[in-house]
Amino acid sequence: MINWTLYKRGIQGSVKTLLIFAAVITMYFSIIVSMFDPNLENVLDEFAKAMPELFSMVGMNPVSTELVGFMEAYLYGFIMLIFPMLFSIISAYRLVARHVDRGSMTYLLAAPVNRATVAFTQMKVMGTGIFLLVLYATLLGIVNCELAFPGELDIGRFIMLNVGALCLHLFIGGICFLCSCIFSESKYAVGLGAGIPTLQFIIQMIANTGEKLEGARYATFFTLYNSGGIIAGEQGAMWGLVALFAGAVALYALAIAIFTKRDLHI
Repeated sequence: MINWTLYKRGIQGSVKTLLIFAAVITMYFSIIVSMFDPNLENVLDEFAKAMPELFSMVGMNPVSTELVGFMEAYLYGFIMLIFPMLFSIISAYRLVARHVDRGSMTYLLAAPVNRATVAFTQMKVMGTGIFLLVLYATLLGIVNCELAFPGELDIGRFIMLNVGALCLHLFIGGICFLCSCIFSESKYAVGLGAGIPTLQFIIQMIANTGEKLEGARYATFFTLYNSGGIIAGEQGAMWGLVALFAGAVALYALAIAIFTKRDLHI
């Protein structure tokens, strides 16, 4: 059901975007890890005490003094949420909506390849990009920590943290891909594909600011990615990841079904 020629072309087209986001993640990981001190209070903890509301808003609340807890708070409360999300938004537009908007989808569908295969292949390209970005962050984090603080990182829990991030971003990618498959005009595909996860992230930030607004977190799917609960081994956090992965599968399946049956006006 996959067209390997189209898949390879899609991966090649994703390389530049992947390298840009990988470079940004590399910068942040290197800076944040360098600020950890296993013996003294961390520099970022001092900033958190000075600006508690700001740090809470972006999810920077360490659940432990261990290195894995430090990384969870200062990298997986914002950096590893926002940048892979941006990658998904860009990829969904580039792989489907842009082709329809520009009319180049005509050439894809003129080949002896059915619509389902085209949609499934583009989905695989997007999924591969998300996986590679999270995998890179995982390996980067492990290497950085082992070089700077040998033996300090709980690698098993850190890997689970990234498995959770992967499930979350596959779900976000599913939303973006679905919007890209539904709408013929890119302004609507990008508007909703970017708008839905962005609005959800803003709601999550608002919920993080205080007890009065804490209930707002139940209106966002980001709550299912309980990074603190993951490294603490909480069962509820693991079920959240199952829900995100199942939701991602459902979103991609729906996107492919809609793309297969819709009138593309090309």
